[in-house]
Formats: sequence, C-alpha cells, structure tokens
Amino acid sequence: MILGKKSRQQVMGTTHTMNTSTSNSAVGNVAMIWGIAGFLLLLVYAIVRLTPIAWEALQHSLTWMQWLLLIGNTLFMAYSEGYRGFQVGYSPRVVSRAMYLRRNATAFNTIFAPLFCMSYFSAPRRRVITSWVLTVAIIILIILFHKLSQPWRGILDAGVVVGLSWGTVSTVLIGYQYFSGAADPVDPEIV
Repeated sequence: MILGKKSRQQVMGTTHTMNTSTSNSAVGNVAMIWGIAGFLLLLVYAIVRLTPIAWEALQHSLTWMQWLLLIGNTLFMAYSEGYRGFQVGYSPRVVSRAMYLRRNATAFNTIFAPLFCMSYFSAPRRRVITSWVLTVAIIILIILFHKLSQPWRGILDAGVVVGLSWGTVSTVLIGYQYFSGAADPVDPEIV
C-alpha cells in the first residue's frame, strides 16, 4: 500500500467534506477524470521529452565522477522528487482534489480541472503561492539545464525522469487506492 490509512475524522475535519457515494453527476465524473488525466499527461509529456536526452548521456564514455553524479542525482531525485514530493505530498492532494470535483464541479473547475487539481486556484493562499513559485522555479531550471552540454544535461535529466516517473506511478496507484476504498483521501484543501 502506498499510503498509510488516515481516520475519516482527520480527512473530514476540514470545512469541505467529501461525499463518495456512487450517484455522481456526469459533469463531476468528467471533471475528476480530466483533472487527473491532464496532470498525468503533463508528467508523461515531460518524461517523453527528457528520456532521450538522459539516454544520450549514457552513450558517452562517462568518467567515474560523472557516473557518481548520475547515480547520486538519480537516487536524490527518486527520494526528494519521487517519494517526498509526489508520493507523500503532491499526488495524494491532486487525487483528493479530483475526487472533490466529482461532487462539486462547476463549469470553470471542469474546464480547468488539471489546474484545479494542481492547486493553482481554490486552495489556501500558501498552497497557491507554492504551486506558482514551484512552476516558475521548474521553468528556470529547464532553461538552465537546456544550456548545459552533454553528458551533464542528460545526467541531471536522468534524475528528473526517475522522479517524474515515480510521480506518475504514485498518482495512478494513489488514485486506485482512493477510488477502491483501500485508503482514505487526504484533505483537498479547498477554499
């Protein structure tokens, strides 16, 4: 099991409760699916774009220092981005916010469901600021990484691919756990 069980009181102790009965509206189901699918599409798109660059780095004759950096960076990104960032933090909230949409979809939230699920709006101010700052930081890192030559760029991108892949898998598994009732959703932090 990816997530530990939380009591219903911990999850339901927020201003917005989540009703998971099976009589959901079609719009709510569309919003929920679009929210998760849009988020996963962004991750998969990045993985597809970065994997050839990471693979290209492995075609070089790497020095022992480059191998050390490749292994260290990949392990660091697996833990920090994959496990801590996605599995423990971001993915449960994305899925929980998608489940919230299932019962509370508006036209606006349905159209922008992936952004809603990623906490770009309708979340506590701190969470919204964090989402936007993280996005800007990622864009800056992409620009900086793009300026690196091979094999350095590929060495760093290999870690990113591992972290994003972990995030993709964890989001799918957490979604499965939530929808099957094997785990209780986290607080979606809706404002």
